[in-house]
Amino acid sequence: MMGTVDTSDSEKGFVMNQPTTPSMEMLDAEANKELDAGAKFVLKSKGSWLHCGYHLTTSIVGPAILTLPYSFTLLGWVGGVLWLTLAALTTFYSYNLLSVVLEHHAQLGHRQLRFRDMARDILGPGWAKYYVGPLQFLLCFGTVIGGPLVGGKSLKFIYQLYNPDGPMKLYQFIIICGVVTLILAQLPSFHSLRYLNLLSLILSVTYAACVTVGSIYIETCNPLDVLLLLVSTTGHSKHAIPRHYSVKGSNADQLFGVFNGISIIATAYACGIIPEIQATVAPPVKGKMLKGLCVCYSVIGATFFSVAISGYWAFGNEAGQTILGNFFDQENNPLLPKWFFLMTNILILVQVMPMTAVYLQPTNEIFEATFGDPKFGQFSVRNVVPRVVLRSVSVAAATLLAAMLPFFADIMALFGAFGFIPLDFILPMVFFNLTFKPSKKSIMFWGNTLIAVASSILVVIGGIASIRAIVLDANTYHLFADR
Repeated sequence: MMGTVDTSDSEKGFVMNQPTTPSMEMLDAEANKELDAGAKFVLKSKGSWLHCGYHLTTSIVGPAILTLPYSFTLLGWVGGVLWLTLAALTTFYSYNLLSVVLEHHAQLGHRQLRFRDMARDILGPGWAKYYVGPLQFLLCFGTVIGGPLVGGKSLKFIYQLYNPDGPMKLYQFIIICGVVTLILAQLPSFHSLRYLNLLSLILSVTYAACVTVGSIYIETCNPLDVLLLLVSTTGHSKHAIPRHYSVKGSNADQLFGVFNGISIIATAYACGIIPEIQATVAPPVKGKMLKGLCVCYSVIGATFFSVAISGYWAFGNEAGQTILGNFFDQENNPLLPKWFFLMTNILILVQVMPMTAVYLQPTNEIFEATFGDPKFGQFSVRNVVPRVVLRSVSVAAATLLAAMLPFFADIMALFGAFGFIPLDFILPMVFFNLTFKPSKKSIMFWGNTLIAVASSILVVIGGIASIRAIVLDANTYHLFADR
């Protein structure tokens, strides 16, 4: 993958022939005087490349990986592994392209701190105001809805361990997680999340390992047959759960399922806030994002593939929309030792909170840019009061929607099709080609164009497939559902 990009001779000459310019630190200090409150307070540029890696990992590696075995039920072994690998390579390349474009503008003395800044400067103000800005806001807010939802499901799993017939409903656990999210929402800046996101990185690797081990354990070692397996030489219990790997459904169901599965995987790799993460890096920014991406994708390699492959191997085409659902039998009894199941769900529960806080940052930045005043201090009454009120209201609204509409996998596929694919697979290619104008005879130009066109087709077909899945499942949907 590329870390730097050669510009044309004319571009090199333009940069080299400019009068002597101040250092990047001086440029950043000068620009900081004109920043709005959102950029000045929320997107503080103080982090290292390692902090960037923490932010990236938390923004990508989250509970969405629990849906990967389900995506394999729609794609099969070959399609699932192929697309999981292709999506990893494509997103790494795509995010690096965004980073290179951002570095290019920073070197010219105009550092872009937000996705909508890139859209405004490269595509025009209309694209920033009416497409990229609103789309990113909806996606980030949708992810914030997913945080309390996933956390609530983990809490409910834990509750069922010790009180299977207890009266508490899913929406009550979602509200509990919403309260925790509301507290984390008050952290003042993206940079202030750096150590929380380091914890998130550690937790995501740990619970991915737990899910992998749990899937293998359930398939090879039924809890009722543990002693038999210990003396067995085959490594496979005669009580193992039957599994099949054929893709279920009619030809139409299988066709639409393929694109639905692609959308789910695309969303699992999605970030949508690369410029905002790079904005947290202290100048000079050159090369730091690539190092952060290497940290992030090392974790992705250790978690995505292990969870997806082990979960699908263990449960086949019966893998549920979140793999944790397969860790219970039909009588709602856990198929794992209680202590192991408890540990796994606590790790997921704790990790989802930093992830939610990360995706709150673009929303927080918009609120501060609109209602904050950079002339006053970040912790002045003038800025603290609207900050606390607006952040609390946004988290309360997200929690209410999560409690009302707990249909994680279907909604995730819809987000992937209409939102994350344009932001993460299409716009980076367009931004790079328009910024550096590579030769139309070059492999890079046509490679970027091919990815953008293919992704555009996926937006349309994946969107139709995800909407179709929601319609087919609509008879099981109802407000405040307990599932």
